[in-house]
Amino acid sequence: MTRRAFLKGNVLLLAALGIPLGELSAEEQGAGFGIGLLTDLHYADKPAAGSRHYRDTMAKLQEAKEAFSKNNIAAVLELGDLIDAAESTEAEKGYLAEINRVFSSICKDRHYVLGNHCVSTLTKDEFLKGIEREKSFYSFDRGGFHLVVLDACFRSDGEPYGKNNFKWTDSNIPDHQLDWLANDLALTQSPTIVFAHQRLDVANDHGVKNAKVVRAILESSKKVSTVFQGHSHQNDYKEIGGLHYVTLVAMVEGKGPENSGYSILTLHADGSLKLEGFRNQHHYPRHQG
Repeated sequence: MTRRAFLKGNVLLLAALGIPLGELSAEEQGAGFGIGLLTDLHYADKPAAGSRHYRDTMAKLQEAKEAFSKNNIAAVLELGDLIDAAESTEAEKGYLAEINRVFSSICKDRHYVLGNHCVSTLTKDEFLKGIEREKSFYSFDRGGFHLVVLDACFRSDGEPYGKNNFKWTDSNIPDHQLDWLANDLALTQSPTIVFAHQRLDVANDHGVKNAKVVRAILESSKKVSTVFQGHSHQNDYKEIGGLHYVTLVAMVEGKGPENSGYSILTLHADGSLKLEGFRNQHHYPRHQG
């Protein structure tokens, strides 16, 4: 494990760029700003398929809600694929309304990353209307940090995903969003965290096709420390160019609440982070390096 990411008990500690990672005691750091994280819920009112138990997501989310409440999180963020595909637009809107009713009750300060399954049957505008949001990529500031939400649901030709007009392996961040990202990072002076659905640390089917270009923008800013992502449904951790890439486990995988995954990310005043996992969500990277 690198000197910039290490274990303290069962918690992953991540250092911000240029800031030594301390012991993060309560006396030194205070309580910090807590964000509930979850990904790949794939909620749908349909039978299980393979390892994906779509209907069980509702109970899993309820459990996460209780854990987040006990830990007094200040915000909640899901990293994409909130819903799974339906046979019709109306059915899909119904799935979205049902799961968002619970998700939106967790915390007023809530955020959504767009996933490919979110727009299998819906357009982006239809999905955004269902969650009462105007933009699919944006940034905001919380707890002394700058937080960036990306949208990689675009085809190689720049067309946005929607209503089965795409292949899930063709994921891209188009030029207009790259320009926005570079400008957004140039304007902030705060330590920055990025949230995405499709992965920015791999070159396989689960990765963003122009991930190398995106990583270059993140690295050159000298402000981004960590990227949190989903999509591949498995825990993973990589360090590339001095940045941490943490892939969270999918909530939909496996039957019953015991087969779930969610986490609490705590932002500390010195720019460092703490990620505590629940159920199948790892607390730490499982590789050594």
